[in-house]
Amino acid sequence: MYIVRNLVDFFNKPIIIELMAKFIIQGGKPLSGEIKVAGSKNAALKIFPVALLTKETIRISNAPEIEDVSRARETLIALGGEVKKINSPAGGGVFDIKLKSNKYIDLPSELVNKFRASIMFVGPMLATRGEASFPHPGGCVIGAGSRPIDMFLDGFKKMGAKVEIIRYGSGQVYRLTAKKLKSAEIFFPKITVTGTESLMMTACLAEGETILKNCAMEPEITALADFLNSIGAKIEGAGAPTIKIKGVNKLKGGEYKIIPDRIDAGTFAILAAASNSGEVLIKNCNPGHLEALWSLFDKIGINYVLEKNNIKIMPVKKFFACDIMTHEYPGFVTDLQSPYTVLMTQARGSSLIHETIYDRRLIFADILTQMGANITMCDPHRAVVTGPTKLYGRKLISPDLRAGAALIIAALIANGKTEIDNIYQIDRGYEKLDERLRNLGADIKRID
Repeated sequence: MYIVRNLVDFFNKPIIIELMAKFIIQGGKPLSGEIKVAGSKNAALKIFPVALLTKETIRISNAPEIEDVSRARETLIALGGEVKKINSPAGGGVFDIKLKSNKYIDLPSELVNKFRASIMFVGPMLATRGEASFPHPGGCVIGAGSRPIDMFLDGFKKMGAKVEIIRYGSGQVYRLTAKKLKSAEIFFPKITVTGTESLMMTACLAEGETILKNCAMEPEITALADFLNSIGAKIEGAGAPTIKIKGVNKLKGGEYKIIPDRIDAGTFAILAAASNSGEVLIKNCNPGHLEALWSLFDKIGINYVLEKNNIKIMPVKKFFACDIMTHEYPGFVTDLQSPYTVLMTQARGSSLIHETIYDRRLIFADILTQMGANITMCDPHRAVVTGPTKLYGRKLISPDLRAGAALIIAALIANGKTEIDNIYQIDRGYEKLDERLRNLGADIKRID
């Protein structure tokens, strides 16, 4: 274990991370060809908890082969579920998931500590078992301290749950109990994707009609609601600020095809634009989920073509800087802020990067300056990037999932060799990223 001081001096808080596998990247290679988008990480993680709400089988297809999905599968099994992998000639992860036992009420700490979406299992446990116990969820350290779960707990309370916090040493466990969940009117003081999905899912088996206000509007929420409706739920308004859910007695089984990962697609589009060395075709995606990115590409001068399920990025003589401010969907997604910051190191002029969602997401900018980028930190939420500048390979450590992907982009366009440690964080969200990038001509190797 190592304390990485150079990543955290700005915030005066050390991050402790474990160094494991790493990527070795030889930068400066021209990139061109085709690359396929995987199934959505954020959609895949939310379907496994649904298995706790029905006694019938749910078949999942197009599941990405990533670490977070493996943790979700393991969590479902630990809670009494069964997961069977199905061989499919069409490719993509296909699984049959089914509940076998309702007796387990403790979420395993060794799994909860690894991924934040573990909180999604709590509502279904309350709805069907009347009790749930769990430590604080893990995931990327990109908020102040650990990312809060207050809105989840407040929502469960309004639906009739009792919340206890049991402290031991320096840790704590949440214990939630509810004899029968009831309907409620819940206003989210801050837009929350997982909060919206969790309470929407939980309300499916609650008595009466639940109304959720100030909801997130991401495509993954609409996809989840559509599937829940297909197995017997009564949900109206998903994809809009207000969602209404009428409780039902039971849900059945069904088939859920996971939508393409819009962050995957956006990351590859930004990589192709930053490399600016060849034509790149991004396949099996939904361009309509990235309208904010295309609007920016129009402003800065990126040459692209949108097709029904594909995106084509072509080289340009030059492109220009443009400010961004991250915002909840359909605004510019925070998960693409880090890759876009790398893109701006190659643009002409200065751009202001304003991160409004997570106060530590700009932490990786210090690493880019070590690679030669001209970046001035204004405060934890804002940075000014001036380009174009040449980047140079270095030995780096990935601080979180999305910054890790951004550092890969930086390494691919940099001169010389880059080593990126702590790539477990990257594996959490990107399926076989090194293999897919090699299809474009990238010189990237995994060292385990």
